[in-house]
Amino acid sequence: MVKRIWHGWACPENADAYEALVRQEVFPDIAAKGGAGFLGAELLRLALGDEVEFMTIMSFDTLDTIKRLAGEDATLAYVPDRARALLSRWDERARHFELDVEYEP
Repeated sequence: MVKRIWHGWACPENADAYEALVRQEVFPDIAAKGGAGFLGAELLRLALGDEVEFMTIMSFDTLDTIKRLAGEDATLAYVPDRARALLSRWDERARHFELDVEYEP
C-alpha cells in the first residue's frame, strides 16, 4: 500500500468551505478515477491562528494507480481550480510512502 501525503493552507474564513469541497467533490472525484486501486482518504485539519493547515493522506494499492490518476510524474499535486480559489498556499508536490507497519491493538 502507498500513502500519498500532501499539505495545503487556507485562511480561517475559507477553511470550512475548503473542507466541504474536499469531502463533497475532491475525494469522490479521486475515488471515481482511482477505481479499486483507491483505498481511501483522510483530511486532517490544524488551526494555527492566522491560517489553517490541511493534510491529506490518501491510500492506494500501488504507485501505478497514482500515476494513472496524476500522470507519469506522480508527485505533482492535484489541486482543482475550486480548491486553489480557497487555499492561500499549497505544496506543489505530494510525497509517497510505502506502508511499512500497521498496528491495531
